[in-house]
Amino acid sequence: MSDRPTPPLPRPLPAGKESPTPLLSVWPTGQRGPLAQVRDAGCVPGTETDIERIPPAVAAYAITAYSHPGDLVVDPSCGAGTVLTEALRAGRHALGLTPATPWWALARGNITAAKTAGAWCDGSVFDAQPRALGTVRAAGLIGRVGLVLTALRAEADHWKDTERDSFESVLSSFARTLHYCEPLLHTGGRLVVVTRPRRNPDGALVDLTTPIAAAATAAGLALVERCLALTAGLRGSRLVPRSSIADRRAASRTNAAGEPTTLTAHHEVLVFGLDSEIELAAAASGNDSLPTEDAVGVPTAGDLTWRSGRCAA
Repeated sequence: MSDRPTPPLPRPLPAGKESPTPLLSVWPTGQRGPLAQVRDAGCVPGTETDIERIPPAVAAYAITAYSHPGDLVVDPSCGAGTVLTEALRAGRHALGLTPATPWWALARGNITAAKTAGAWCDGSVFDAQPRALGTVRAAGLIGRVGLVLTALRAEADHWKDTERDSFESVLSSFARTLHYCEPLLHTGGRLVVVTRPRRNPDGALVDLTTPIAAAATAAGLALVERCLALTAGLRGSRLVPRSSIADRRAASRTNAAGEPTTLTAHHEVLVFGLDSEIELAAAASGNDSLPTEDAVGVPTAGDLTWRSGRCAA
């Protein structure tokens, strides 16, 4: 099974049929390991040092699913530029921002590598904070972006710190980024956030979905789909986690202490659309209420069935 499937485009519903409640989808994007994905994407050496990067297979899947050839894909915090590379390879234009000089150099190198390999679309990366998207210099982007695809980025120490202020600072900064990006989307555009699992000092997973969804709502966006992008390989019906030695040792320690901890096997993906547009679509279909987070809740493994190259509940 490939970790770069081509998701089907939505088909028109038969007359009289209502649009179903968005289902949680599971993306088979972990068939290749993280380093193999970076090599397959033709990324320049050093890209693998960006531990917060969106895996190339996840970026490729999201770009194919939520944008069209010729669209502009924006990553307001692009790191080493895996999103930009995959956008160019998929026939999209790409724009990234990063305030970190090392990431800017790597992202620029990856754009050059993609073009050298035959990508014909334009790609750019700017040495700038995401707030640059909210200035008059970015006025030409308003209403022209088909997809904003980004990750929740932070230094590792933020997530190990016991002080709540550090965690709040990361989310507050990300909320401002969502606010800057909302006006950029054109009709039908999507904003996709990829988050990798984080743990509190006690080993419990951090709830990132709730604050991100709240920040997106405040920015004028509506949650339309909630997905899991596998980082584990699929062997028939069995998942094979691709965890680091440190993660495995930490899980062994907590298990020995009587606090069972499982190895993570996915990144969470939240897909948002323009709130006003989603409301109009709901009204047109006769459904006045938007799906709640509970309506797209996480199913159990036994509830998953494969359909059209994606795994849905």
